[in-house]
Amino acid sequence: MADSLAEPFRFEYEPATVRYGPQCVSQLASEVTALGCERAFVVTGSTVGETPAVIEPVRTGLDDRLAGVFAGTTPKKRLGTAYEALTQYRETDADAIVAVGGGSSLDVATVLSVLAGTDCDPAAVGAELVERGTLSVPESGVPPVVTVPTTLAGADLSQVAGVTADPATCPVSEPASGAVSDPRLMPAAACYDPKLVATTPQSVLAGSAMNGFDKGIETLYARNHTPITDATATRGLGLLAEGLETLGAGETDETTFQRLTRGILLVQYGISRPDGTTLSLIHAFGHGLTRTYDVQQGAAHAVIAPHALDYLFDAVEGRRDLLGGALGVGDADDPAAAVVERVADIAAGLGLPTRLRDVNGPDRETFPAVAEAVLADPFVQNGPPGLDPTREDIVGVLEAAW
Repeated sequence: MADSLAEPFRFEYEPATVRYGPQCVSQLASEVTALGCERAFVVTGSTVGETPAVIEPVRTGLDDRLAGVFAGTTPKKRLGTAYEALTQYRETDADAIVAVGGGSSLDVATVLSVLAGTDCDPAAVGAELVERGTLSVPESGVPPVVTVPTTLAGADLSQVAGVTADPATCPVSEPASGAVSDPRLMPAAACYDPKLVATTPQSVLAGSAMNGFDKGIETLYARNHTPITDATATRGLGLLAEGLETLGAGETDETTFQRLTRGILLVQYGISRPDGTTLSLIHAFGHGLTRTYDVQQGAAHAVIAPHALDYLFDAVEGRRDLLGGALGVGDADDPAAAVVERVADIAAGLGLPTRLRDVNGPDRETFPAVAEAVLADPFVQNGPPGLDPTREDIVGVLEAAW
């Protein structure tokens, strides 16, 4: 089905300043200076913090703008971790944050920026997260964030950050999870250095790849797609598909990482906007699985994406021709089947799990509860027009993935 050229759209987007190139982290000090800031506080995980090939170029690139390093983020994205970072941030008298690593570090850095701008006590902040599933963003005082991604999760051009809390690590009455979202949380700058991405172990890259890859897929069929996001996501998917194929085949030369880094940049561009995000059905499944079970996000996406797409194409047109063209299977007699097969092949080629029974996820008897969590996720509402999944539909996808 061809898109109407007369269909109106409005595209409001205030992106980060994007810097791309091998060794571009050498220019971090100039990016911090351009923001009118003097001291940058680095937030990262322990692995990156102990990997000289990553952290030393960042330190060198910041030079005398480096205020300090917090290397304590974890995949749990805990509010308590952000408070630990806040103590050090204030001690260093920093006025900017540089987030280095994968989605967890980038999200914790974003939550840190919110905490740095608020004068509410931790107990009040924790109570808000438990009650509302989010945190209020102060009107002023939020320091700018510069992101330096080292994985392919695609969390580096976003105004949304996930956050969890647990009574053992934070003053909350009960475990809680949610997200903070505000246009002011879009990073001020993002630095894409393929040489840093190349330092990440292949298993970690593969584990993050499907999360970022699916952002491009969903952007094309999302209800609020635009010609601008069509263009960036289409080009980004093509680069990612090529790069992930060669990565899975063990061809880890410079060109592979340049394709991957450019691809992940492009599939994110314009998808996180003040009027909403282009994330949709697959990410709702991912949240339904990972927020209630100890399933790695990339593994959840690898398992569920082909089956979610199969269901989607059975229900609606889903812009299958555009997706087929982006993934290099546009000439197939059955573009929907070809897209599903292409996505499944890329995940399998990366060595990712292909069955739900093979990850630390739900048993079949709990599928109805997982389905309710998926349907409660707001991303479900961003599916293509005509897609109206029921609990039975979601259970059917989970059964197919089992």
